[in-house]
Amino acid sequence: MRKMKNINKKGMGTVEMVIIIAVLVALALVFREGLMNYASRVMEFVFDDGRITGAFGG
Repeated sequence: MRKMKNINKKGMGTVEMVIIIAVLVALALVFREGLMNYASRVMEFVFDDGRITGAFGG
């Protein structure tokens, strides 16, 4: 088994980060419709004035 002495380890972290970001972007594109629906429901729940005034008895 050969030992590799001249390995550039500085670029390894960068390459790993680029791969992780690419995978996340690909997943976001694949599940775009579901993510948008989920985000809309969360925003409606958070910013629903009826829930806020009802919760505090106002």
